[in-house]
Amino acid sequence: MSEINTTAVIPARYASSRFPGKPLAPIAGKAMIQHVWERVKQARSIGRIVVATDDARIRDAVAAFGGEALMTRSEHRSGTERVAEVATHLSGEGADIFINVQGDEPLIEPSALDALVAEMAGEEEIRLGTLCSVIARADEIMDPNVVKVVRNFDGDALYFSRAPVPWVRDRHPEIEVRHLKHIGVYAYRREALLEYPALPPGELERIEQLEQLRWLENGFPMRVVECEYNPVSVDVPGDVAKVEARIRKPESP
Repeated sequence: MSEINTTAVIPARYASSRFPGKPLAPIAGKAMIQHVWERVKQARSIGRIVVATDDARIRDAVAAFGGEALMTRSEHRSGTERVAEVATHLSGEGADIFINVQGDEPLIEPSALDALVAEMAGEEEIRLGTLCSVIARADEIMDPNVVKVVRNFDGDALYFSRAPVPWVRDRHPEIEVRHLKHIGVYAYRREALLEYPALPPGELERIEQLEQLRWLENGFPMRVVECEYNPVSVDVPGDVAKVEARIRKPESP
């Protein structure tokens, strides 16, 4: 693994319209934020983990299980903006790459994080990266809550959409389509990350409600690394049972 200095940041807001207090939701005896932190800690390429929050309850919970938390402003519009604030706080502490791990991914796969860091470390010109996996369930292709991504020959994102891209116009036995699910984990070189808050939001970001489109609309290439991780995110209280079922039986679909 490269000697590149990598810091993982886990944005964790208390306020949520669909699930208030979500980071502290108990899952199999632990707060969700602790599950995320422990999974990230297993990644061999991560040197430091910081939970970025705007709520003292989350900060105190992280401190209680031995993690590091930083208080950030409450008015951030996206997780990327919150991670950028952390980067400014840590400006003199040497991180080359920041990894944004969503705080509602309690089953995040450590090897997927390592693969993303390895891709960034292998090519210095890559300023941004993210993850994807092949969609195995047909119903997810049409689901607007499952974000799809298409890539160019270099593996960089052409577009992210809630729509089924690519659209198969002509059904034919010889046409094989691999729809890719975007996994909301991002890697940024520090200089690029610090540019994000000043970038103007675009029309596509506003329409699709996808923060990653701001990078593309402002001309930033984003490398998309394929992995086998199939995320089970916690968006609403009912998702907790799905995660607990996966913890009890990891091989379940």
